[in-house]
Amino acid sequence: MSSEKECPPIDLSTKTCPNREQRANGVNVFFGKASELVAKARNGTLCNRERQFQQSSGCVLNFYLTVRIPTIRDAAVVFHAPVGCSSSALGYRELYRGIPPALGRPEKFDLQWITTNLSETDVVHGASGKLATAIKEAEQRYHPKAIFLLTSCTAGIIGEDLEGTVAEVQPEVKARVVPVHCEGVRSRLVQTGYDAFWHGVLKYLVRKPTKKQHDLVNVASMLSYTWQDRLEIKRLLGKLGLRVNFVPEFASVEDLEQLSEAAVTAPLCPTYTDYLSRGLQQGYGVPFFLYPSPMGIENTDGWLREIAKRTGKEKEVEDLIREEHAVWVPKMKKVRDEFLSLKGDGTPLSVLGALGQGRLLAQTPYFHELGLKPVAAIAQDFDNLVLEETEQLVREHGDFPILINTFQAAEQAHLTHTLDPDLTLTCPFQGTAYKRKKGMTRIHALRGDALPTSMQSGYAGAIACGEFLLRSWKAKSFQQTMAEKTDDPYHPWWYQQPNPHHYVPEEPVRNVSGGTP
Repeated sequence: MSSEKECPPIDLSTKTCPNREQRANGVNVFFGKASELVAKARNGTLCNRERQFQQSSGCVLNFYLTVRIPTIRDAAVVFHAPVGCSSSALGYRELYRGIPPALGRPEKFDLQWITTNLSETDVVHGASGKLATAIKEAEQRYHPKAIFLLTSCTAGIIGEDLEGTVAEVQPEVKARVVPVHCEGVRSRLVQTGYDAFWHGVLKYLVRKPTKKQHDLVNVASMLSYTWQDRLEIKRLLGKLGLRVNFVPEFASVEDLEQLSEAAVTAPLCPTYTDYLSRGLQQGYGVPFFLYPSPMGIENTDGWLREIAKRTGKEKEVEDLIREEHAVWVPKMKKVRDEFLSLKGDGTPLSVLGALGQGRLLAQTPYFHELGLKPVAAIAQDFDNLVLEETEQLVREHGDFPILINTFQAAEQAHLTHTLDPDLTLTCPFQGTAYKRKKGMTRIHALRGDALPTSMQSGYAGAIACGEFLLRSWKAKSFQQTMAEKTDDPYHPWWYQQPNPHHYVPEEPVRNVSGGTP
């Protein structure tokens, strides 16, 4: 793939990874045709612009790391931060506890983390002593095999020497100390947090392979895949005689150490898996692929075949696909036929939805499988890692408008108002951004949702998600009540703007005499 050639090699001699903006020309502000997005990325003119109005933003630390790394079973986390930066972990302890142990969630589930509780005094005088004390306290309190140090904006602003403190303290603790540079201010793209974590894992935890486990498949799963998705992936690969090394949720430190011994690294999301995959291939020869993701019947077929190529299971996978198709393809046809009957004339319902760029690539073909017509897509980021795949998407499914933003509810409301699709999908973090009587529902569940109806991966997930979207179209009483009982959160002038992004006006170029050329 072109993306493999364009990405610089993983350099583990550095303290951390490059920002996603530097490594892959990542942006999170764009509106236009997908073909225009690709063209700008190709010729190097794709760049972020500043908004005049912004409601929220993702955080490199809090969006991803705070809620997931503490679940690593025999590890502890030290947040080198003011106490509020660790607050998200509190809610996620309760969320994960909603997964019953009968489904495989470890019965002993205590999030092992502490915070250095940085203060104004620490900002002035530094807090390396506080960090060293916290590392030793984590060792004494939890006896972990690894201690992850997660940095905050404050730690980054004062220039804390993380590696210097680790070098000083490591001889005094048994746990392997893993610095992760995830300061919220370092990048506009939360995806940089993924890379920063995997950089730390590759540099400090992954061991040189003592053996090759030819039946082991690394699967790095992102936040929006549920426990039932995990079970479906395990079921399918198990029928091929393969074992799954799921990381990072509820993984052990041993699971992270043996990433180098796997037969292949397979993606549930190319954006999330990319840095880890490249690092494992570069350092240990572990093959990988980034596309497709197992969402929808066709994509699941392709995902399984890519794994089979690298594990010597080509014959077995074709037998598996035939067996699964016999069960699930008739169910998919039933869902598709029902969608196509909803308007009475056989025309498809229009749908607006996407989230990360990985879901953009997987979800658009899946909508077509369901008999839906995507009128546009929304993705929280875009970078050169998926450039070739996005070009292929346009070739196969036609051009479409695309809005790149990170959890900007007003911008999604603008696009929804303008296009007025039959069905709108929104991220749970944005809520119902736009009150409407037509279909609106969440685009995905959160990790702790253990209901089979929330599954989206594999063959079972393709049907479960399709049936969920059908129910959301039929059961619109909540949307109708909200539309009738609440005011629109945005002034009418907002919807009259020609672009969902309310840009800061670009300054005219002036010559040295002060005039405008």
